[in-house]
Amino acid sequence: MGFPAIYIPHGGGPWPFVQVNFGRKEEWEALNAYLSALVSSLPERPRAILVVSAHWERPVTTVMSGANPPMLYDYSGFGPDAYEIEWPAPGAPHLAAEARALLERGGIATAEDARRGYDHGTFVPLKLAVPRADIPVLQVSLLSSLDPEAHLAVGRALAPLRDEGVLFVGSGNSYHNMRGFGHPSSLEPSRRFDAWLAESMQLSPDERMDRLRRWKDAPDAAQCHPREEHLLPLHVMAGAGGDDVVTLPFRGNVLGIHASAVQFG
Repeated sequence: MGFPAIYIPHGGGPWPFVQVNFGRKEEWEALNAYLSALVSSLPERPRAILVVSAHWERPVTTVMSGANPPMLYDYSGFGPDAYEIEWPAPGAPHLAAEARALLERGGIATAEDARRGYDHGTFVPLKLAVPRADIPVLQVSLLSSLDPEAHLAVGRALAPLRDEGVLFVGSGNSYHNMRGFGHPSSLEPSRRFDAWLAESMQLSPDERMDRLRRWKDAPDAAQCHPREEHLLPLHVMAGAGGDDVVTLPFRGNVLGIHASAVQFG
């Protein structure tokens, strides 16, 4: 079905564009290479990119509708250059209206936000993937309920856009415990959770969805995701992915833990 739906690890803060003193250089280089090829590796260029970022939650599914979204530097503790990064990709107001119509047709309440800017879950990976900032971007919020089934439903409702030239990107991390990053005791739990994730993605579509609904039953789930906002973009991508073939195009260590990307289609 059309363009793929891809769940990616977006790293930590504005890591590709500033000097960082966390994580190993070779690990950052591997993630940088993967994200930099995210669009160029596709058979054709998308007309737009739909992003579900771990860093935007709303009570109802909300779409960015501004024509020229500003930058949203939603991190702290970095030098001045981290707050001067620019990535002036155009918004996609036309696509926002179409997305809302699809969601509401699926029985999902929606809202729009014309002032919302690109948070770092969007501009950091996409500044690597689309350095010229010349593809329109539509950002769609997570639900503050953090309900797994609701996020699968959002993906299913939006899926037709994949056939209209829209690349789907779910931006989060398959491990996200701020206290665990960089700690030697975190690596094995992250590997066990990642192995469960990889196994789950290769099951039949129905079994895959059921695993995602019950993700808290996974090995070390609570340790890897004390709060699930960085995992739920995967649920949206899985909902949009439907019966598609699933691959894991990136698997590696970042910040002392093991993380994966998941691609549908």
